[in-house]
Amino acid sequence: MTFFSSCRIALALAVTLTGLGVLAHSQTASARAPESGVAGSKLPSSPSSTENLRFVLVVSRHGVRSPTGKQAQYNAYSAAPWPEWSVAPGYLTAHGFHLMEEFGAYDRVHFAEEGLLDANGCGDSNKITVYADSDQRTRETGKALAHGLFPGCDVPVQSLPEGTNDKLFHPDPADFKPEEPALAVAATAGRLGGNAANLTEAYRAQLGAFDKLLATCGASAITNQKRASLFDIPASLATGKGDHLADLRGPLNTASTLAENLLLEYTEGMPETNVGWGCVSGADLRSIINLHTAATDFTQRTPAVARVQASNLLEHIVRSLQQAATNKPVAGAIGKPTDKALFLVGHDTNLTNIAGLLGLTWIEDGRRDDTPPGSALVFELWRNRKDGTYSVRTYFTAQTLEQMRDSAELTLDNPPVRVPVFLPGCSTEDLSCNWPEFAVSLRRAIDLRHVDSK
Repeated sequence: MTFFSSCRIALALAVTLTGLGVLAHSQTASARAPESGVAGSKLPSSPSSTENLRFVLVVSRHGVRSPTGKQAQYNAYSAAPWPEWSVAPGYLTAHGFHLMEEFGAYDRVHFAEEGLLDANGCGDSNKITVYADSDQRTRETGKALAHGLFPGCDVPVQSLPEGTNDKLFHPDPADFKPEEPALAVAATAGRLGGNAANLTEAYRAQLGAFDKLLATCGASAITNQKRASLFDIPASLATGKGDHLADLRGPLNTASTLAENLLLEYTEGMPETNVGWGCVSGADLRSIINLHTAATDFTQRTPAVARVQASNLLEHIVRSLQQAATNKPVAGAIGKPTDKALFLVGHDTNLTNIAGLLGLTWIEDGRRDDTPPGSALVFELWRNRKDGTYSVRTYFTAQTLEQMRDSAELTLDNPPVRVPVFLPGCSTEDLSCNWPEFAVSLRRAIDLRHVDSK
Protein backbone atom coordinates (compact mmCIF):
# COMPACT_ATOMS: atom_id res chain seq x y z
CA MET A 1 0.00 0.00 0.00
CA THR A 2 1.40 3.44 -0.93
CA PHE A 3 1.76 6.16 1.67
CA PHE A 4 -1.16 8.12 0.38
CA SER A 5 -3.42 5.09 0.20
CA SER A 6 -3.11 4.80 3.97
CA CYS A 7 -3.20 8.57 4.34
CA ARG A 8 -6.43 8.67 2.31
CA ILE A 9 -8.01 6.17 4.69
CA ALA A 10 -6.95 8.30 7.64
CA LEU A 11 -8.38 11.40 6.03
CA ALA A 12 -11.67 9.73 5.23
CA LEU A 13 -11.92 8.34 8.75
CA ALA A 14 -11.11 11.71 10.25
CA VAL A 15 -13.74 13.43 8.13
CA THR A 16 -16.29 10.83 9.16
CA LEU A 17 -15.50 11.20 12.85
CA THR A 18 -15.67 15.00 12.92
CA GLY A 19 -18.36 15.65 10.35
CA LEU A 20 -16.09 18.05 8.51
CA GLY A 21 -17.78 17.69 5.16
CA VAL A 22 -18.53 15.47 2.25
CA LEU A 23 -16.21 12.51 1.76
CA ALA A 24 -14.34 12.04 -1.48
CA HIS A 25 -16.03 9.53 -3.71
CA SER A 26 -14.17 6.26 -4.11
CA GLN A 27 -14.58 6.30 -7.86
CA THR A 28 -12.65 8.71 -10.04
CA ALA A 29 -14.46 11.97 -10.58
CA SER A 30 -14.25 11.60 -14.33
CA ALA A 31 -16.82 8.86 -14.02
CA ARG A 32 -19.25 10.99 -12.00
CA ALA A 33 -21.96 13.00 -13.70
CA PRO A 34 -22.27 16.63 -12.62
CA GLU A 35 -25.00 17.19 -10.06
CA SER A 36 -28.23 18.57 -11.45
CA GLY A 37 -30.74 17.99 -8.67
CA VAL A 38 -32.60 14.97 -7.37
CA ALA A 39 -31.61 11.88 -9.36
CA GLY A 40 -34.16 10.91 -11.98
CA SER A 41 -36.35 13.96 -11.43
CA LYS A 42 -36.75 17.51 -12.65
CA LEU A 43 -34.84 20.16 -10.76
CA PRO A 44 -37.03 21.51 -7.96
CA SER A 45 -35.95 25.00 -8.99
CA SER A 46 -36.90 24.69 -12.65
CA PRO A 47 -39.11 27.60 -13.73
CA SER A 48 -42.62 27.00 -14.99
CA SER A 49 -43.56 27.09 -18.66
CA THR A 50 -45.22 30.49 -18.11
CA GLU A 51 -41.93 32.21 -17.22
CA ASN A 52 -39.26 33.83 -19.36
CA LEU A 53 -35.67 34.46 -18.36
CA ARG A 54 -35.23 38.25 -18.36
CA PHE A 55 -31.78 38.79 -16.84
CA VAL A 56 -28.85 36.88 -15.35
CA LEU A 57 -26.36 38.24 -12.84
CA VAL A 58 -23.22 36.14 -12.37
CA VAL A 59 -20.76 36.70 -9.51
CA SER A 60 -17.71 34.70 -10.56
CA ARG A 61 -14.40 33.84 -9.05
CA HIS A 62 -11.43 34.28 -11.37
CA GLY A 63 -10.00 31.25 -13.18
CA VAL A 64 -7.02 29.07 -12.32
CA ARG A 65 -4.10 31.15 -11.08
CA SER A 66 -0.67 30.55 -9.63
CA PRO A 67 -0.25 30.62 -5.83
CA THR A 68 -0.27 34.15 -4.46
CA GLY A 69 2.85 33.69 -2.29
CA LYS A 70 6.45 32.93 -3.13
CA GLN A 71 7.62 29.34 -3.41
CA ALA A 72 9.94 29.71 -0.40
CA GLN A 73 6.96 30.46 1.85
CA TYR A 74 5.43 27.07 1.06
CA ASN A 75 8.69 25.11 0.98
CA ALA A 76 9.04 25.73 4.72
CA TYR A 77 6.30 23.15 5.37
CA SER A 78 7.14 20.43 2.85
CA ALA A 79 9.87 17.83 2.52
CA ALA A 80 10.28 18.64 -1.17
CA PRO A 81 10.05 21.92 -3.09
CA TRP A 82 6.73 23.04 -4.50
CA PRO A 83 6.60 23.19 -8.32
CA GLU A 84 7.49 26.26 -10.34
CA TRP A 85 4.74 28.15 -12.17
CA SER A 86 4.98 29.84 -15.55
CA VAL A 87 3.43 33.13 -14.39
CA ALA A 88 3.98 35.61 -11.58
CA PRO A 89 2.36 34.89 -8.20
CA GLY A 90 -1.40 35.32 -8.26
CA TYR A 91 -1.66 35.63 -12.06
CA LEU A 92 -4.20 33.86 -14.24
CA THR A 93 -2.48 31.17 -16.31
CA ALA A 94 -2.99 30.48 -20.01
CA HIS A 95 -4.74 27.27 -19.02
CA GLY A 96 -6.95 29.24 -16.65
CA PHE A 97 -7.81 31.70 -19.42
CA HIS A 98 -8.85 28.87 -21.72
CA LEU A 99 -11.04 27.28 -19.04
CA MET A 100 -12.92 30.54 -18.57
CA GLU A 101 -13.35 30.86 -22.33
CA GLU A 102 -14.95 27.43 -22.20
CA PHE A 103 -17.24 28.57 -19.40
CA GLY A 104 -18.25 31.64 -21.39
CA ALA A 105 -18.94 29.56 -24.49
CA TYR A 106 -21.10 27.19 -22.45
CA ASP A 107 -22.99 30.12 -20.90
CA ARG A 108 -23.82 31.33 -24.41
CA VAL A 109 -25.26 27.93 -25.34
CA HIS A 110 -27.15 27.61 -22.06
CA PHE A 111 -28.61 31.13 -22.16
CA ALA A 112 -29.55 30.70 -25.81
CA GLU A 113 -31.42 27.53 -24.93
CA GLU A 114 -33.30 29.50 -22.26
CA GLY A 115 -34.19 32.14 -24.85
CA LEU A 116 -32.13 34.91 -23.25
CA LEU A 117 -29.42 35.31 -25.92
CA ASP A 118 -29.15 34.66 -29.64
CA ALA A 119 -27.32 31.40 -30.31
CA ASN A 120 -24.78 33.01 -32.66
CA GLY A 121 -23.42 36.33 -33.82
CA CYS A 122 -22.76 39.65 -32.15
CA GLY A 123 -26.33 40.95 -32.02
CA ASP A 124 -26.56 40.64 -28.24
CA SER A 125 -22.96 41.60 -27.49
CA ASN A 126 -24.01 45.10 -26.47
CA LYS A 127 -26.57 43.67 -24.04
CA ILE A 128 -24.12 42.25 -21.53
CA THR A 129 -21.80 44.01 -19.10
CA VAL A 130 -18.60 42.46 -17.77
CA TYR A 131 -17.10 44.21 -14.75
CA ALA A 132 -13.96 42.84 -13.08
CA ASP A 133 -11.81 43.64 -10.08
CA SER A 134 -8.57 45.43 -10.94
CA ASP A 135 -6.20 42.44 -10.49
CA GLN A 136 -4.63 40.78 -13.52
CA ARG A 137 -6.35 37.48 -12.77
CA THR A 138 -9.82 39.04 -12.60
CA ARG A 139 -9.43 41.31 -15.63
CA GLU A 140 -8.09 38.46 -17.75
CA THR A 141 -10.89 36.19 -16.53
CA GLY A 142 -13.39 38.82 -17.64
CA LYS A 143 -11.77 38.93 -21.08
CA ALA A 144 -11.87 35.14 -21.34
CA LEU A 145 -15.57 35.01 -20.43
CA ALA A 146 -16.34 37.73 -22.97
CA HIS A 147 -14.35 35.92 -25.69
CA GLY A 148 -16.19 32.70 -24.97
CA LEU A 149 -19.61 34.33 -24.89
CA PHE A 150 -19.17 36.44 -28.01
CA PRO A 151 -16.12 35.32 -30.01
CA GLY A 152 -14.86 38.03 -32.33
CA CYS A 153 -17.33 40.62 -31.02
CA ASP A 154 -14.98 42.85 -28.98
CA VAL A 155 -16.97 42.96 -25.74
CA PRO A 156 -15.28 45.45 -23.36
CA VAL A 157 -14.32 44.45 -19.83
CA GLN A 158 -14.76 47.28 -17.37
CA SER A 159 -12.44 47.63 -14.37
CA LEU A 160 -10.45 50.13 -12.39
CA PRO A 161 -6.74 50.49 -13.25
CA GLU A 162 -4.56 47.64 -12.01
CA GLY A 163 -3.47 48.15 -8.44
CA THR A 164 -6.45 50.36 -7.58
CA ASN A 165 -8.62 49.05 -4.76
CA ASP A 166 -12.18 48.50 -5.95
CA LYS A 167 -14.63 48.84 -3.08
CA LEU A 168 -17.10 46.61 -4.91
CA PHE A 169 -14.84 43.63 -4.18
CA HIS A 170 -12.72 44.81 -1.22
CA PRO A 171 -13.84 47.31 1.43
CA ASP A 172 -11.58 50.24 2.19
CA PRO A 173 -10.12 49.79 5.69
CA ALA A 174 -10.57 53.54 6.17
CA ASP A 175 -14.32 52.91 6.11
CA PHE A 176 -14.24 50.40 8.97
CA LYS A 177 -16.15 51.61 12.01
CA PRO A 178 -14.11 51.80 15.24
CA GLU A 179 -15.95 48.91 16.88
CA GLU A 180 -15.94 46.53 13.89
CA PRO A 181 -12.47 44.89 14.20
CA ALA A 182 -13.08 44.08 17.86
CA LEU A 183 -16.58 42.82 17.03
CA ALA A 184 -15.18 40.57 14.28
CA VAL A 185 -12.64 39.11 16.71
CA ALA A 186 -15.34 38.54 19.34
CA ALA A 187 -17.71 36.95 16.80
CA THR A 188 -14.98 34.63 15.55
CA ALA A 189 -13.84 33.79 19.09
CA GLY A 190 -17.42 32.98 19.98
CA ARG A 191 -17.43 30.32 17.30
CA LEU A 192 -14.11 28.91 18.55
CA GLY A 193 -15.02 28.48 22.18
CA GLY A 194 -12.95 31.52 23.06
CA ASN A 195 -9.60 29.97 22.14
CA ALA A 196 -8.02 29.75 18.68
CA ALA A 197 -6.23 26.56 19.72
CA ASN A 198 -9.61 24.82 19.89
CA LEU A 199 -9.69 24.94 16.10
CA THR A 200 -6.46 22.95 15.94
CA GLU A 201 -7.88 20.33 18.27
CA ALA A 202 -11.16 20.11 16.35
CA TYR A 203 -9.29 19.23 13.15
CA ARG A 204 -6.22 17.51 14.63
CA ALA A 205 -6.83 14.21 12.84
CA GLN A 206 -7.16 15.80 9.40
CA LEU A 207 -4.26 18.15 10.05
CA GLY A 208 -2.11 15.25 11.19
CA ALA A 209 -2.79 13.30 8.01
CA PHE A 210 -2.04 16.34 5.86
CA ASP A 211 1.11 17.15 7.83
CA LYS A 212 2.31 13.58 7.23
CA LEU A 213 1.70 14.02 3.51
CA LEU A 214 3.80 17.21 3.52
CA ALA A 215 6.56 15.48 5.51
CA THR A 216 6.70 12.37 3.33
CA CYS A 217 5.66 13.02 -0.26
CA GLY A 218 8.55 13.89 -2.52
CA ALA A 219 11.09 13.44 0.25
CA SER A 220 14.46 11.99 -0.70
CA ALA A 221 18.04 12.01 0.45
CA ILE A 222 18.80 14.38 -2.41
CA THR A 223 16.35 17.08 -1.35
CA ASN A 224 17.02 16.67 2.40
CA GLN A 225 14.82 19.72 2.91
CA LYS A 226 14.20 20.74 6.50
CA ARG A 227 10.60 21.57 7.20
CA ALA A 228 8.38 22.95 9.92
CA SER A 229 5.37 20.94 11.00
CA LEU A 230 1.95 22.51 10.72
CA PHE A 231 1.66 21.93 14.45
CA ASP A 232 4.68 24.20 15.05
CA ILE A 233 2.49 27.17 14.10
CA PRO A 234 0.94 28.83 17.17
CA ALA A 235 -2.80 29.39 17.00
CA SER A 236 -3.88 32.99 17.52
CA LEU A 237 -6.74 35.39 16.93
CA ALA A 238 -6.27 39.15 16.85
CA THR A 239 -7.56 42.25 15.12
CA GLY A 240 -6.48 42.24 11.52
CA LYS A 241 -4.46 44.50 9.29
CA GLY A 242 -5.42 46.09 5.99
CA ASP A 243 -8.82 44.93 4.79
CA HIS A 244 -8.85 42.01 7.27
CA LEU A 245 -11.05 42.74 10.26
CA ALA A 246 -9.78 39.72 12.20
CA ASP A 247 -6.57 37.75 11.80
CA LEU A 248 -6.96 34.04 12.59
CA ARG A 249 -3.72 32.08 12.39
CA GLY A 250 -2.61 28.57 13.16
CA PRO A 251 -2.20 25.09 11.67
CA LEU A 252 -5.61 25.04 9.99
CA ASN A 253 -5.18 28.38 8.25
CA THR A 254 -1.76 27.47 6.88
CA ALA A 255 -3.09 24.08 5.81
CA SER A 256 -5.92 25.92 4.05
CA THR A 257 -3.47 27.80 1.83
CA LEU A 258 -1.40 24.70 1.07
CA ALA A 259 -4.49 22.62 0.27
CA GLU A 260 -5.68 25.31 -2.13
CA ASN A 261 -2.27 25.26 -3.80
CA LEU A 262 -2.59 21.50 -4.40
CA LEU A 263 -5.99 22.10 -5.99
CA LEU A 264 -4.46 24.75 -8.24
CA GLU A 265 -1.73 22.31 -9.35
CA TYR A 266 -4.39 19.72 -10.21
CA THR A 267 -6.74 22.06 -12.06
CA GLU A 268 -3.83 23.64 -13.93
CA GLY A 269 -3.27 20.23 -15.50
CA MET A 270 0.24 19.79 -14.14
CA PRO A 271 1.85 16.36 -14.61
CA GLU A 272 0.86 13.88 -11.91
CA THR A 273 4.39 13.99 -10.50
CA ASN A 274 3.91 17.70 -9.75
CA VAL A 275 0.50 17.38 -8.08
CA GLY A 276 1.34 16.87 -4.43
CA TRP A 277 4.70 15.39 -5.47
CA GLY A 278 2.87 12.49 -7.12
CA CYS A 279 0.86 11.62 -3.99
CA VAL A 280 -2.44 13.42 -4.59
CA SER A 281 -5.30 12.37 -6.87
CA GLY A 282 -8.59 14.08 -7.58
CA ALA A 283 -10.29 11.86 -5.02
CA ASP A 284 -7.65 12.80 -2.43
CA LEU A 285 -8.17 16.49 -3.16
CA ARG A 286 -11.86 16.20 -2.40
CA SER A 287 -10.92 15.29 1.17
CA ILE A 288 -7.93 17.59 1.56
CA ILE A 289 -9.76 20.71 0.32
CA ASN A 290 -12.14 20.41 3.28
CA LEU A 291 -9.33 21.94 5.34
CA HIS A 292 -9.58 25.04 3.17
CA THR A 293 -13.37 25.10 3.45
CA ALA A 294 -13.20 24.78 7.23
CA ALA A 295 -10.75 27.66 7.58
CA THR A 296 -12.69 30.02 5.31
CA ASP A 297 -15.88 29.17 7.16
CA PHE A 298 -14.42 30.95 10.19
CA THR A 299 -12.49 33.72 8.45
CA GLN A 300 -14.98 34.68 5.73
CA ARG A 301 -18.46 33.31 6.62
CA THR A 302 -18.65 34.67 10.17
CA PRO A 303 -21.52 37.20 9.84
CA ALA A 304 -19.74 40.06 11.61
CA VAL A 305 -16.98 39.75 9.00
CA ALA A 306 -19.18 38.95 6.01
CA ARG A 307 -21.49 41.91 6.63
CA VAL A 308 -18.64 44.41 6.30
CA GLN A 309 -17.03 42.58 3.38
CA ALA A 310 -20.15 41.86 1.29
CA SER A 311 -22.66 44.66 1.95
CA ASN A 312 -21.49 46.94 -0.85
CA LEU A 313 -21.39 44.15 -3.42
CA LEU A 314 -24.81 42.84 -2.38
CA GLU A 315 -26.42 46.28 -2.58
CA HIS A 316 -25.10 46.71 -6.12
CA ILE A 317 -26.47 43.27 -6.97
CA VAL A 318 -29.92 44.29 -5.72
CA ARG A 319 -29.82 47.58 -7.64
CA SER A 320 -28.71 45.87 -10.85
CA LEU A 321 -31.53 43.32 -10.60
CA GLN A 322 -33.99 46.13 -9.83
CA GLN A 323 -32.82 47.99 -12.95
CA ALA A 324 -33.44 44.89 -15.06
CA ALA A 325 -36.88 44.31 -13.51
CA THR A 326 -38.05 47.89 -14.05
CA ASN A 327 -36.17 48.46 -17.32
CA LYS A 328 -35.32 51.91 -15.96
CA PRO A 329 -31.99 53.36 -14.80
CA VAL A 330 -31.30 52.80 -11.10
CA ALA A 331 -28.58 54.74 -9.28
CA GLY A 332 -25.77 52.41 -8.25
CA ALA A 333 -26.75 49.67 -10.71
CA ILE A 334 -23.99 48.23 -12.87
CA GLY A 335 -24.62 48.09 -16.60
CA LYS A 336 -27.60 49.26 -18.67
CA PRO A 337 -31.36 48.80 -18.21
CA THR A 338 -31.44 46.94 -21.53
CA ASP A 339 -28.76 44.44 -20.49
CA LYS A 340 -29.59 40.76 -20.50
CA ALA A 341 -26.62 39.68 -18.39
CA LEU A 342 -24.11 41.11 -15.95
CA PHE A 343 -20.86 39.34 -15.04
CA LEU A 344 -19.02 40.51 -11.91
CA VAL A 345 -15.59 38.91 -11.74
CA GLY A 346 -14.01 38.83 -8.31
CA HIS A 347 -12.61 36.33 -5.86
CA ASP A 348 -13.51 33.29 -3.77
CA THR A 349 -13.76 35.61 -0.76
CA ASN A 350 -16.61 37.49 -2.46
CA LEU A 351 -18.56 34.27 -2.95
CA THR A 352 -17.86 33.11 0.61
CA ASN A 353 -18.73 36.49 2.14
CA ILE A 354 -22.07 36.58 0.27
CA ALA A 355 -22.80 33.02 1.33
CA GLY A 356 -21.96 33.76 4.97
CA LEU A 357 -24.09 36.88 5.09
CA LEU A 358 -27.13 35.27 3.42
CA GLY A 359 -26.81 31.79 4.92
CA LEU A 360 -26.23 30.08 1.57
CA THR A 361 -24.70 26.62 1.30
CA TRP A 362 -24.19 24.03 -1.43
CA ILE A 363 -22.58 20.73 -2.33
CA GLU A 364 -21.01 20.29 -5.75
CA ASP A 365 -18.57 17.81 -7.25
CA GLY A 366 -18.24 15.97 -3.94
CA ARG A 367 -17.31 19.07 -1.92
CA ARG A 368 -19.21 21.23 0.54
CA ASP A 369 -19.19 25.01 0.14
CA ASP A 370 -16.00 24.99 -1.93
CA THR A 371 -15.41 27.91 -4.30
CA PRO A 372 -12.94 26.58 -6.90
CA PRO A 373 -11.50 28.68 -9.72
CA GLY A 374 -14.17 29.93 -12.11
CA SER A 375 -17.06 29.04 -9.80
CA ALA A 376 -19.96 31.45 -9.51
CA LEU A 377 -23.16 32.37 -7.76
CA VAL A 378 -25.85 32.97 -10.37
CA PHE A 379 -28.97 35.07 -9.79
CA GLU A 380 -31.60 34.60 -12.49
CA LEU A 381 -34.50 37.04 -12.88
CA TRP A 382 -37.60 35.37 -14.34
CA ARG A 383 -40.76 37.12 -15.56
CA ASN A 384 -44.17 35.50 -15.38
CA ARG A 385 -45.97 36.14 -18.66
CA LYS A 386 -49.42 35.86 -17.06
CA ASP A 387 -49.16 38.56 -14.43
CA GLY A 388 -45.86 40.31 -15.18
CA THR A 389 -44.36 39.52 -11.77
CA TYR A 390 -40.69 38.66 -11.29
CA SER A 391 -38.94 36.00 -9.27
CA VAL A 392 -35.28 35.22 -8.58
CA ARG A 393 -33.64 31.81 -8.63
CA THR A 394 -30.16 31.31 -7.24
CA TYR A 395 -27.62 28.71 -8.37
CA PHE A 396 -24.02 27.79 -7.72
CA THR A 397 -22.03 26.61 -10.72
CA ALA A 398 -18.49 25.31 -11.25
CA GLN A 399 -16.50 23.07 -13.53
CA THR A 400 -15.54 19.75 -11.96
CA LEU A 401 -11.92 19.29 -10.97
CA GLU A 402 -11.47 16.87 -13.88
CA GLN A 403 -13.13 19.19 -16.39
CA MET A 404 -10.58 21.81 -15.40
CA ARG A 405 -7.63 19.43 -15.32
CA ASP A 406 -8.49 17.91 -18.71
CA SER A 407 -9.53 21.22 -20.27
CA ALA A 408 -12.77 19.50 -21.27
CA GLU A 409 -15.13 21.12 -23.72
CA LEU A 410 -18.31 22.18 -21.93
CA THR A 411 -21.50 21.24 -23.75
CA LEU A 412 -25.12 20.52 -22.92
CA ASP A 413 -24.06 16.86 -22.75
CA ASN A 414 -20.99 17.66 -20.62
CA PRO A 415 -22.06 20.69 -18.60
CA PRO A 416 -20.42 22.26 -15.58
CA VAL A 417 -21.99 21.48 -12.22
CA ARG A 418 -25.03 23.65 -11.54
CA VAL A 419 -26.96 23.25 -8.28
CA PRO A 420 -29.89 25.25 -6.88
CA VAL A 421 -29.27 27.28 -3.74
CA PHE A 422 -31.87 28.00 -1.06
CA LEU A 423 -32.06 31.53 0.35
CA PRO A 424 -33.29 31.30 3.98
CA GLY A 425 -36.25 33.54 4.71
CA CYS A 426 -37.12 33.94 1.04
CA SER A 427 -36.94 30.79 -1.08
CA THR A 428 -40.17 28.83 -1.45
CA GLU A 429 -40.67 25.10 -2.05
CA ASP A 430 -39.62 25.47 -5.71
CA LEU A 431 -36.52 27.41 -4.53
CA SER A 432 -37.68 30.65 -6.20
CA CYS A 433 -37.95 34.01 -4.43
CA ASN A 434 -40.58 36.58 -5.23
CA TRP A 435 -38.57 39.58 -6.47
CA PRO A 436 -39.78 42.10 -3.85
CA GLU A 437 -39.11 39.59 -1.07
CA PHE A 438 -35.68 38.82 -2.51
CA ALA A 439 -34.76 42.51 -2.40
CA VAL A 440 -36.08 42.80 1.17
CA SER A 441 -34.13 39.69 2.28
CA LEU A 442 -30.86 41.01 0.91
CA ARG A 443 -31.35 44.50 2.28
CA ARG A 444 -32.17 43.06 5.68
CA ALA A 445 -28.65 41.61 5.68
CA ILE A 446 -26.87 44.62 4.16
CA ASP A 447 -25.21 47.24 6.35
CA LEU A 448 -25.86 50.51 4.50
CA ARG A 449 -22.93 52.14 6.30
CA HIS A 450 -20.67 50.09 4.01
CA VAL A 451 -22.47 50.83 0.76
CA ASP A 452 -20.79 53.04 -1.79
CA SER A 453 -23.48 54.56 -4.02
CA LYS A 454 -21.05 55.10 -6.91
